[in-house]
Amino acid sequence: MTEVSLERLNYATVKERSFEVAVLPIGATEPHNLHLPYGTDTLTSIAIGEAACADANAKGASTVLLPSIAYGVNSNLMEFPLTMNCRPSTHLALLSDIVDSLEQHGILKLVLLNGHGGNEFSSILRELYGTTSVFLSLYDWWKAIADETAAILEEPGDHAEEMETSVALHLYPELVDLDAADEGATKRCRLQAIENGSVKITRPWHLLTENSGYGDPRKATAEKGERLYGAAVTILSDYLVELSAAEIDATFPY
Repeated sequence: MTEVSLERLNYATVKERSFEVAVLPIGATEPHNLHLPYGTDTLTSIAIGEAACADANAKGASTVLLPSIAYGVNSNLMEFPLTMNCRPSTHLALLSDIVDSLEQHGILKLVLLNGHGGNEFSSILRELYGTTSVFLSLYDWWKAIADETAAILEEPGDHAEEMETSVALHLYPELVDLDAADEGATKRCRLQAIENGSVKITRPWHLLTENSGYGDPRKATAEKGERLYGAAVTILSDYLVELSAAEIDATFPY
């Protein structure tokens, strides 16, 4: 496989290659129940990005995987030890600098590969729109495979549950201690409109769940994870092939 990760490429190689699309994995540093590593969101995003870029490049695309951002928006998990919080405004400042750098180097297409549900980048894309010639797009991998998760999973959840645990068992089983997991039970909100989803809040995670898990992970398997991971890679790879070949003109992307 031709190397796609910029942090492992040397200058001699970069001088001889050109890149149409940059992919930026963004995760978080937070507990995932008792059984998954703090870097779950980042590790999974990197793995999806590496595989998708490699597959896309093999099909004629020209992509590069940027070094990941391992800090996510976690203000509502700070009661759990060693959770690392990155404010949305910090993400905006950092992404602004990355976009400026890419523009200076002639890479005008950037895909944000997000692996953390607390990261909400839609407003940042709007903030940067019109300030740069770089075309930005967002890939929330777990949202993209909603049909697959509905068909594959037995116990859907929201955090460190069957889906995330299955993918982790496929990608880095040596870091998963499923015997340590609890059932991911959560408390009901006393306000009905919040409980049924009609009204949204920033959920105080330490009041919602004892050990940060939301959903039972104990039906997770590596086989399920392989299918979910494969779906996430395929969707992103297909998009990268199309994006790489697309010409940016006055009416792009329409």
